[in-house]
Amino acid sequence: MTASSEAVAHPAGRRRLWSEILIVLGLSLGASAVYSVVAIANRLTQTKALSQQTATLNAPLSDRQVFDLIYQFLDVFFALVPVALVGFLMWQAASPHLARLGIDFCRPLKDAGSGLGLALIIGIPGIGLYLLGRAVGITVQVIPTALGQYWWTVPILVLSAARAGITEEVIVVGYLFARLRELGWGRWSIILSAAILRGTYHLYQGFGAFIGNIAMGVLFGWLYTRYGRLLPLVIAHFLLDAATFIGYPWAVSVFSWL
Repeated sequence: MTASSEAVAHPAGRRRLWSEILIVLGLSLGASAVYSVVAIANRLTQTKALSQQTATLNAPLSDRQVFDLIYQFLDVFFALVPVALVGFLMWQAASPHLARLGIDFCRPLKDAGSGLGLALIIGIPGIGLYLLGRAVGITVQVIPTALGQYWWTVPILVLSAARAGITEEVIVVGYLFARLRELGWGRWSIILSAAILRGTYHLYQGFGAFIGNIAMGVLFGWLYTRYGRLLPLVIAHFLLDAATFIGYPWAVSVFSWL
């Protein structure tokens, strides 16, 4: 999958593509990136040091259990609407179909194995980078979940992990790479730009998360341009987040006994 494998859009088509990209990103991770930049500016201008601040990834949305469940589910559902929009746009006759982005189930076992291996490769260095960032004071304390211990907590955390994996990889890798190739961008220009976007919408967690997610974005982008498979990236991202979200309460309970 190279830039030369896609037809480059004519000027009118380029304007349309840029408008489409800005709308998609404005409804999804581009908006998250803007909020994240504002959030880090807010953090850096506080009297409390960055390392003493916290970021909660899955916070309660209501103090009433049934409504917390409803809000959590709706939050996941509507976050996936931009993915549905991307699917619709990519399914048009003049666009690559989803299977050409590596989103299909023709080799599920191989994709699952690749995703698991990739999650293991990223997971351990990721923990090390987080701890290093905390030690040098450039990363906030990340609390993966503050949800109560209800019957629905684990299923919601699994859905939250799936939302993150699907949204980020489909939009930032599958969709954005396809559209930027149509605009005539080169391979590494696309990889680096998407990686910086990935790092930026994680900037609210501090500069360690910014650097780590850029590195992850470069690796994911290179793998995608090399093998043309998006599903292993979605699976790897899902496994990383699911392990973090679900394992966090267990780890807290274990360490509280030590």
